[in-house]
Amino acid sequence: MESQGTAKAGSIISYGLIVMTVTHTLTHVFGGIHPAIFSLLRAEFDLSLSQLGVIAAIPPLCQALLAIPTGLLSDRFGAKKMILVSFLVAILGALLASYAPNPLTFIVAVSLVYINSTIYHPASYSFTAKSFGTRDRPKALGLHGAGGTLGHATGPLAVSILIGLLAFEWRNVYLLLTVPIFFGIVMVLFLKDEAVGEAVESTAMPSGDPVDTQTLFTMSLLMFLVFLALRSIGSSMITNFLVLYLQDVKGLSITIASLISSSTMLTGFLAAPIGGYFASRFGEKPWLLSVLAMGYVFLGLSLIIPNLFLFALFYVAYGFCNTLSMASRTSIMAKLSPRGRRGLGYSIFFLPGSIVGAVAPVMAGFLADFYGFNTIFYIALVIYVIGLGVIKFMVNVE
Repeated sequence: MESQGTAKAGSIISYGLIVMTVTHTLTHVFGGIHPAIFSLLRAEFDLSLSQLGVIAAIPPLCQALLAIPTGLLSDRFGAKKMILVSFLVAILGALLASYAPNPLTFIVAVSLVYINSTIYHPASYSFTAKSFGTRDRPKALGLHGAGGTLGHATGPLAVSILIGLLAFEWRNVYLLLTVPIFFGIVMVLFLKDEAVGEAVESTAMPSGDPVDTQTLFTMSLLMFLVFLALRSIGSSMITNFLVLYLQDVKGLSITIASLISSSTMLTGFLAAPIGGYFASRFGEKPWLLSVLAMGYVFLGLSLIIPNLFLFALFYVAYGFCNTLSMASRTSIMAKLSPRGRRGLGYSIFFLPGSIVGAVAPVMAGFLADFYGFNTIFYIALVIYVIGLGVIKFMVNVE
């Protein structure tokens, strides 16, 4: 009998993929809220930019500490149980954030929200990767990634609407966004338990995956992780301070600034499945190199053109290209991981982002305090280009 997570021949759509896409949205709805309300946190708790950087850094540090254990647990207990646990942690963190009377309580709350995604990612990506062969996997991961980009966009968008237009308090944003999580829990409860420890493969074609006896830590994997780390440094430096930058430097309201921030992910909702389709057509690595290079050009243009409209246009185009690369990155990780260790593989995939996410915002906060916001963007762009060289010359995907 065919698994719920496995698509029928000729189609990649299955109940399992639908569940993974929807839950991917839900697991990220809280993650983009706190950078979008930095100006409110700064005023309420009397914080400096450096202190805001610390607030942004601690949750990824918690993610880094738990990344490997959650990957091992995912391989041991399967996707369904781990996703349910992740949602319970998300609800707890959001409820705590809605109460938070001081910065310490708020940091604990946001840390729980981030830990939710750490528990979720290895389980969901492993489930999706196991459910499809190499031909269809980038397309499936593209759809799965589209859910994540929509979730990332939801936080800033909720801030723009609920706070900027409807005059809600920031605590209420966390409280209201807990409601959809319960619908996600119901969807997961109807997901059939996967055969833990066994690779569920598409019946359409052989997977072409590495055998389970292959070592996980190859040189290509290690260099791929270096690339991910460099990319995460640049991304973390920019995204954590983008809304505050638009308010302080460009003079925008929190409504418009948050809307620009969310637009990079809203357009990514289309970019993720498109990127998956072309990655399966042209190959993961060539597509990854092409769209990232194009994205970095757009980022550079946004920095040198003073016009606000063109800045927003080029910045959204940069975010669109970033999301075009998402399916390639996750599919490359699947190729570099043995089937039976995909949960651990994907926990390692997200580990560099968590580690540098604990450092980059602090560094960016100090740079902004002493040298201005523009310094953050230029340094991030240089780091991006170095990472592009690593993936080009030091990672063998085949």
